[in-house]
Amino acid sequence: MENVVLYITIYLLCTVKIIFGPTMGFAAGIHPLVATLLTIAGMMTTITVFSFFGEKLRHTAFIRFFKSKKVFSPKSRKFVAIWKKYGIIGISFLTPILLSPPGGAILAIAFGGNRKQMLLYMFVFSVLWSFILTYGFYYSSDSVRELLGYHK
Repeated sequence: MENVVLYITIYLLCTVKIIFGPTMGFAAGIHPLVATLLTIAGMMTTITVFSFFGEKLRHTAFIRFFKSKKVFSPKSRKFVAIWKKYGIIGISFLTPILLSPPGGAILAIAFGGNRKQMLLYMFVFSVLWSFILTYGFYYSSDSVRELLGYHK
């Protein structure tokens, strides 16, 4: 039962930011493949929910709770430039490491991305980045501890 609660916690944290999967998985001592799968599942849950309900969420919840801000800020201009140059592939590539699953899904929907393409590319890049981050973290953490002088 303890493992189920741990897995659900990691999964839910990964719906918000995928770095929680590798770090929490390592800290809990679970196998890196399990941490990777939980990370992918968490991100794709958010992407799927936002791909089907994102437009409705944007029109109801966000408009109610957030007042309109400046439309053109340096940050929004960067995202527009990424979208124009790389499209859904660029947003999908940056979502796991920079934008977070909700942020990437909202951007893809806001720019009018195709739902099927969004799900496909987000899945591909969530798998890629989850493996890179998880296995990179698992296998470099001992080296970092040694470098800093911490021993097991």
